[in-house]
Amino acid sequence: MPSPVLSRRLLLRSALGAGAVVGLGPLLAACGDGGSTTALPAGETADLTGATIRAMVNQPHVLAFTELLAPAFEREFGGRLETTAVPYDQLTSQQILDVQGGAGQFDVFDYFYFGLGALVDAGALVDLTDQLAAVDTSDFLRSVYDAYTLLDGRRYGVPFDGDVHVLYYNREVFETYGLEPPRTWDEYDAAARTITERSGGSVYGAVVEGQQVPMILGCSFINRLAGYGGSLLGPDGAPALTSDAAHAALQHLVDVAPYALPTPLQIGFDQANSAFLSGQAAMLDTWTDLGLKAQDPASSQIVDKWGVVPLPVGGSNTEHRTALNAGFGLGVSTAAADPAQAAAFVLWATDRTRNLLLASTAGAGIDPARRSTLESPEYAAATAPATEVIRQALTGSPLVWPKDTDAPRLLQDLVDQLALAISGAQTPQQSLANAQASWERALT
Repeated sequence: MPSPVLSRRLLLRSALGAGAVVGLGPLLAACGDGGSTTALPAGETADLTGATIRAMVNQPHVLAFTELLAPAFEREFGGRLETTAVPYDQLTSQQILDVQGGAGQFDVFDYFYFGLGALVDAGALVDLTDQLAAVDTSDFLRSVYDAYTLLDGRRYGVPFDGDVHVLYYNREVFETYGLEPPRTWDEYDAAARTITERSGGSVYGAVVEGQQVPMILGCSFINRLAGYGGSLLGPDGAPALTSDAAHAALQHLVDVAPYALPTPLQIGFDQANSAFLSGQAAMLDTWTDLGLKAQDPASSQIVDKWGVVPLPVGGSNTEHRTALNAGFGLGVSTAAADPAQAAAFVLWATDRTRNLLLASTAGAGIDPARRSTLESPEYAAATAPATEVIRQALTGSPLVWPKDTDAPRLLQDLVDQLALAISGAQTPQQSLANAQASWERALT
């Protein structure tokens, strides 16, 4: 059974505390400033025959583990994959709690890359540097490999879900109102307003995912921040949350809210997808696997009626850029029953065959993490007409989120302030100033 769900604040305190790590045995070695971790030495890959692997995974990845990986694991090795899903707003904290609380129920963690520093500081992930040095990793996308696995020169996982966002739109609705897919955020605003007003509210011009967690509202803000040419941190590593680009990005979220699906602050992943796939909303900036669902008659009412373009640009910026929005790696828990066997599973679950299978299956929630997947005819057939837009996003230079020890707390601080602005409780300027001050206290 999964660990009991705790309050968000208590979970965050657990995630950011160094604490004691229980039951790690003689392999325990100091790592970082506050935590401890286990380093797995290089050696032959462990035998997975008949193995049982217990994985804690992100809730939207359940199908990938239970319906795709588990049957393949049983067929190939006679093994058993036991999956426990955790809501995305609790994932990092529950993983730390499993190790530090002494339960030790899991061998493998499906982890947010922006939680990597917190997990390592808490001693929750095995150091896989030596293991990976003996493996050919050249096929992993350069845009995600270091971002998802590397911290202070050591590697703690393997890329699993190469998350970026693109903009999906309802082509039929756009044609009805004589609109072209937007290239700029101003054009996006104009289209959203036109569709909502001229349809009489029967179709909303856009969906703004605003649930108050980094994976949701954080992505919506960062999409616009990148579009306006901004970043979360400056070249010197200092926070850049009061830049002109940041102000423009937040103001855009405030301004478009009246023409978006109602109550953006209550809209999460599932609600946003449902609104778009049912034809209730005409635009959604989200993860690239939405196209597979849009072409699946079992889940979509807009089959052959949708299109996709890169995220819009804004202000003086003319370069389309996406972000590595809440991507995932697979890592080995320091409480794993057999760390070498868990590491072997991680390498198997992220290999070329598995990445192509997962990224090409509707509902799996997995985006490409390998070059071979992006170049595969099977993937192109599954994701058309979005394939080229996805390739451009993942092979470009996407904005990378911070992943140091304080990153989960600081990103939550940011989205809490963004929500206050969107709700009208305070101005965008005040919200960003408050977030900037919080980040400066932690990072400078």
